[in-house]
Amino acid sequence: MSKRVSHSLLDPVIGPPMTALYPYLQIPKWFPPEGIVLIGHLSAISAAIGLAFSTRFWWGGLLAAAGIVGNHLADCVDGKHARATGQCRNGGELLDHFTDPLSFTYWMVGLAIACGRLDLGLVSVIALMSMAVLTNLRAKLTGQFTLAAFGPTEFKTLLAGFGLTISAAVLYSPSSATTLCLVVLSVLCVVGIVLLPIQLVQSVREVNQCGEKPDTSEWEVSRSNTAETQSDATQNMMRTEPIGSNDG
Repeated sequence: MSKRVSHSLLDPVIGPPMTALYPYLQIPKWFPPEGIVLIGHLSAISAAIGLAFSTRFWWGGLLAAAGIVGNHLADCVDGKHARATGQCRNGGELLDHFTDPLSFTYWMVGLAIACGRLDLGLVSVIALMSMAVLTNLRAKLTGQFTLAAFGPTEFKTLLAGFGLTISAAVLYSPSSATTLCLVVLSVLCVVGIVLLPIQLVQSVREVNQCGEKPDTSEWEVSRSNTAETQSDATQNMMRTEPIGSNDG
């Protein structure tokens, strides 16, 4: 498993208080940590729904903020629960890293629906998934899973704050809500487009300097090997099969 290193600006501030809530949640010891991941993912979906309605109803932004906070809380305590109950599994780690970028894309789609700009939503989703793939490939090649200074925690904090802000905007200045949403989504798209090539260049340099020895082996084509094995077995049977004689 890759070593995990976080350069996050907010993790040292937000992470410990959220992790400290674990004993008060009274999660049963038999409950699998994968279940916490699922709850966090459902919370992320509720946040996306809230974002989608955030420019029309005051409660949309509040639902978005609550869902994002719930998602991050689950993200903070799932590992704690796994270690405390002896349920650490690679499958749980896989699910955790699989659902995180999916949650982010849900939120971008929600923002795009809220301001009626699905084209910007598509751009933001492509940028997000590209960064997620890049992060995981870099972790595979270097043996170290690294989070940048502006990582998931900062992204969630930004969107949760946006949810509260747009909820107030809908109440006190409804005409500005859609514009506010459009500005935030546009800024996120620009940031993603700018950061992606920078991170790509940095990642290529990092894996060249710190990565493991390059894999120079050829692909093993299982179907081809199976066919050759079956062919060889058939030929051997034909060679060793005794020839019948006519007794009549």
